[in-house]
Amino acid sequence: MISKKTKYAIKALVFLAHNYGKGPILIDNLSKIEKIPKKFLQAILLDLKKHGILGSKMGLGGGYYLAIKPSEVLLSEILRLTGGPIALIPCVSLNFYERCDDCLDETTCGIRNIMIDVREATLKILSKTSLEDILISEAKLISLKKNMKLKQNKK
Repeated sequence: MISKKTKYAIKALVFLAHNYGKGPILIDNLSKIEKIPKKFLQAILLDLKKHGILGSKMGLGGGYYLAIKPSEVLLSEILRLTGGPIALIPCVSLNFYERCDDCLDETTCGIRNIMIDVREATLKILSKTSLEDILISEAKLISLKKNMKLKQNKK
């Protein structure tokens, strides 16, 4: 399961991707629209700015904006920057490895072996999925929902 920090980071970045090229977004607006606690959001956005994903502008018309194209921001990068391991258990994590307390032998652990496959499949998906892909997916889902409503209204 991803952390709240990671989930909020993704929500904020998707919102900023929707507004890419339209100028900075105020933290207050982003916090209210996406229902993210403002203090927590400030810390997340600051971290993302330090890593070059976001830019900011002070003063009138200020706020945060994507500093790079939505197509260049990968979900795997967001997870790693927000401190979230991709692996489901610590003994298979590439960046947050820890031996499991109750494990007798990692080399013969069937659970670990399956979780390595899960990590690899997850990493494959997250490493090729960008913010732009999420925007495209959302647009398709919205269109599908509208079409379903139209069909229901015709009945």
